[in-house]
Amino acid sequence: MSPAKSPTRPQAARYAALTALFEAAGFPAVEPAILQPTSLFLDLIGEDIRGRMYLTSDAAGEELCLRPDYTIPVCRAHLDGPGATTPARYSYCGPVFRQRREGAGEFMQAGVECFGRPDEAEADAHVLALALESLATLGVDDATIQIGDEALFRAVLDGLDLAPVWHRRLGELFGERDRLDAAIAAMTGGVPEGAMPAPALMRALDGVDPATAQEAVAELLRLSGLRPVAGRSAADIAGRLLEQAALATHDSGTDRAAELLSAFLSIRGRPREAVTAMESFAARSGLDLAAALAGFTARLDALEAAGVEVGNLEFSADFGRRLDYYTGFVFEIHSASRKDAGQIVGGGRYDRLLALLGAETHIPATGFSIWLDRI
Repeated sequence: MSPAKSPTRPQAARYAALTALFEAAGFPAVEPAILQPTSLFLDLIGEDIRGRMYLTSDAAGEELCLRPDYTIPVCRAHLDGPGATTPARYSYCGPVFRQRREGAGEFMQAGVECFGRPDEAEADAHVLALALESLATLGVDDATIQIGDEALFRAVLDGLDLAPVWHRRLGELFGERDRLDAAIAAMTGGVPEGAMPAPALMRALDGVDPATAQEAVAELLRLSGLRPVAGRSAADIAGRLLEQAALATHDSGTDRAAELLSAFLSIRGRPREAVTAMESFAARSGLDLAAALAGFTARLDALEAAGVEVGNLEFSADFGRRLDYYTGFVFEIHSASRKDAGQIVGGGRYDRLLALLGAETHIPATGFSIWLDRI
């Protein structure tokens, strides 16, 4: 690991100013453990992050890592505390650890997390307004802000007559535009037969109910003398084959769905203009987006009430986070003069995360992180 440089006196002063700003806004500072269970991040983010983490193990053999971010450790600390079911706010400013091709493997991150606040539009607005105030404190005066809302995309999916496997697949790919476009293209022509294992079997299974498919797979395994491997049962194999058969099916309904999805994902612009475009899209398509659009508009109103200049934001219907636990409004902030630095702030709503970490009740959550080494 490349050693991180100790903060200079001006940097230390900036970090102290950020912490003071967060605490004045009602977000007291916390410092979760640097060593975290590796499994937490692998389960929630995926195996891809393993190669970017610094790993070790304890005396009992449990694999641990140096925290690669703050959000998951703060959520975990909240759930382990006595007030897990009550609304809470936290801030942080400290080191995180990731292996990188360039730069130190230890770098500074700051941000806030807001749990359990019921007025979600106002909570999201408060968080974005605080992110912008934080950047002003750090001397950034050329912020460009991109926003998106997965709830709008989910409303479109829910309104389409899609097979469950397509609904799930497309939902999983939101935020990864290239892969999402490839999946939408596959809807219009099905999966090429040569790309499917056992195409004749898949054609035979097309439209078959799960119980019958399971019996067929079990019988094939018995006749061939094969056994399921890696703990996969006949039901698991049948379910996977049924999914592949459904993905390979092509009809006029999937053609229309693909056309509508592509049209929706192309909507972008200033938020109020985008609302008008989405209302027009809903009218043309016959999809009921009223509730999702009302929620989005309420958030724009809340942002304006919080002092955010909504006309300076850029909305993209295809913009989202690749992590499964993000559920709605998301934002990303760049510096116009340092576009090559990547995002300097990322945040949004992640209502699914605390439940995935074991929360017994629904806990809405929103927050942001600042990449201090990019400023």
